[in-house]
Amino acid sequence: MSTLPPCPQCNSEFTYEDGAQLVCPECAHEWSADGTAEASAEGDKVIRDAVGNVLQDGDTVSVIKDLKVKGSSLVVKVGTKVKGIRLCDGDHDIDCKIDGIGAMKLKSEFVKKV
Repeated sequence: MSTLPPCPQCNSEFTYEDGAQLVCPECAHEWSADGTAEASAEGDKVIRDAVGNVLQDGDTVSVIKDLKVKGSSLVVKVGTKVKGIRLCDGDHDIDCKIDGIGAMKLKSEFVKKV
């Protein structure tokens, strides 16, 4: 018999503890064990990098894959450091300025926090 509460999103009874968080293996929803952060987490979207680190405005990230710049022949090379990122809504969730290329948007799945 499990004493853990069911998932608040899909009502799955197969929840498990991961540190201070509870995790649902069926829908991958994570929430706080005490329930206090659940309401605030639903309003704020958490953006994570390719390895799972939480990103915030002003962070420095490194590109983990060569990225072609749409509409030009330029390429953002692996290892390019991007300073002072800004998080935004949408498919491309990082707004930044890259030296030699200019302002552009990146997907968080192609960067790693430095």
